[in-house]
Amino acid sequence: MTKMKSFRSIPWPAAFAVSGVALAVSTGALARKHGSGATGSVSGDVTAAREKFRAGVVVSLDATPPRAVHPPKAPAVMNQKGLRFEPRVLAVLRGTTVRFNNEDDVNHNVFSPEGDKFDLGAFGKGQIKEHVFNETGAFVQLCKLHPEMMAYIVVVDSPYFAVTDAAGHFEIDGVPPGSYKLTVWSERLKAPTQDVVVTSGASTPVTIELKR
Repeated sequence: MTKMKSFRSIPWPAAFAVSGVALAVSTGALARKHGSGATGSVSGDVTAAREKFRAGVVVSLDATPPRAVHPPKAPAVMNQKGLRFEPRVLAVLRGTTVRFNNEDDVNHNVFSPEGDKFDLGAFGKGQIKEHVFNETGAFVQLCKLHPEMMAYIVVVDSPYFAVTDAAGHFEIDGVPPGSYKLTVWSERLKAPTQDVVVTSGASTPVTIELKR
């Protein structure tokens, strides 16, 4: 896997801190597409001194040796609703198309000054814009019409990944047995890479401690 790039952290507006509505994301269906036979899983919790930093953390497993993967045909979705991006953090496999839906009664825009630095222009309620993310890394998503709006799309090279829920919990199922490097992306904090061994029919527990 290409090493995940590190990007400048953008201050988190207090009004847009992740709340209890965040949901855990499991990628079992996508993982099973790239694996075969009996599988295992990896699950655990992210801890941090401040509770709000436990949500929206991307956890991914890099196989050793690397395996060929293909992006899903169906697009991933990031909505613009209530003058917010939903979800605030979206993880996708490299090469995935992300669909941006405007659900508000006002025009929106989507652009990113990072990666390939795209700008999708302005679009109104009920309209859709799309962009293919072909580069690994974490890319901030902004709206020129509403500067307070901000989200991240984290692009990984592995189909085995998850985004933590509001409590910091995650689960990655459908993982073929073998050795993996567990890597973590957080908007504000850091965690070291871990070696993880997945066995058939079993769940491997993991604890991740985030620090500055």
